[in-house]
Amino acid sequence: MAALIDQSLAEQILEKRLRGERLSLEDGVLLFHANLTLLGQAAHAVRCAMHPEPVVTFVIDRNVATTNACIVDCDFCAFYVSPKSEKKYVTEFDEIFRNLDALTDIGGTQVLFQGGINPELRLGHYLNLFRTVKERYPSLHIHSLSPEEIHYLTKRERLTAEEVLGELKAAGLNSLPGGGAEILVDRVRSTISPKKIPASRWLEIMRAAYNVGLKGTATMMYGHIETLEERVIHFLKLRELQDDTGVFRAFIPWSFSAPNTPRMSHIPMAGGEDYLRTMAVSRLVIDNIPNFQTGWVTEGTKLAQVALAYGANDMGGILMEERVVKATGIVHDTSREEFLNLIRKAGYRAAQRDTNYEIVRYF
Repeated sequence: MAALIDQSLAEQILEKRLRGERLSLEDGVLLFHANLTLLGQAAHAVRCAMHPEPVVTFVIDRNVATTNACIVDCDFCAFYVSPKSEKKYVTEFDEIFRNLDALTDIGGTQVLFQGGINPELRLGHYLNLFRTVKERYPSLHIHSLSPEEIHYLTKRERLTAEEVLGELKAAGLNSLPGGGAEILVDRVRSTISPKKIPASRWLEIMRAAYNVGLKGTATMMYGHIETLEERVIHFLKLRELQDDTGVFRAFIPWSFSAPNTPRMSHIPMAGGEDYLRTMAVSRLVIDNIPNFQTGWVTEGTKLAQVALAYGANDMGGILMEERVVKATGIVHDTSREEFLNLIRKAGYRAAQRDTNYEIVRYF
């Protein structure tokens, strides 16, 4: 991180935001060099204006890995194997149901099916999966299939994004996760994930989700080869699409995890200060997405707790069975009880929510 900017300039930009004015690309870049305490205070003020009640929410959910086979071959991914590998798998429905039984037994409300782009799994596989899950667990929210996966299905089935999403919605899909966004700048994407869709297509598929009546989340994986300007460009692209659609319920930034990623292991990991700056600046620039989640899976629960003072209002999910980040060598686990303790010690009332941010219960 470069030297801090003059405090009076930082204060002018922050006062501009607190007056309700929008921040520009230049403003956002400059704020990455502002005093961290000032940044936190301003981001927290914006968070409190949007969420006046002293409540921090979380969801009880489960990540279910459908397959580890993938043709996209991203440099930063330690989870996938080649579709030709002997280590590849496709999770059987019986195993999925055992996992979902355990989720619903503890009051869980959301499942995220995640995996690689496996050429063996066509649209019919997911339609069958979602229909079957909805028959067995009618109240469970299916938050699954990133824009990258939707794009692959459009090519495989020769359908539009709206057609694929419409069929999936009819089968039981409730919302889309924001995976695969990484940094929404093609210079970055062409280097770390050259086989992935361009930024414009990621945004286009999220717009298509809105067109068929689905909501989603937005993410950012930072701390690798991107510049600070490119981080802010990412924020502005999300803000523009949100202006047009309101498709995003939440934004979740997380840092790149270097261990066990041979082609990117030389990149030093972003630290806690960078995470807090990124959380605060994103909250200040992206003024139209209501909820900001902490990234405890990559940052750890203690730093996630601190992020509640830097713009975040939600702890995300407990993520039973998360495998993708763990494959990098970064291992953080939590539970409902730890979330309750972290939220209370931060000075907030804890509340379990569903994917729609409706409160299930207060604690």
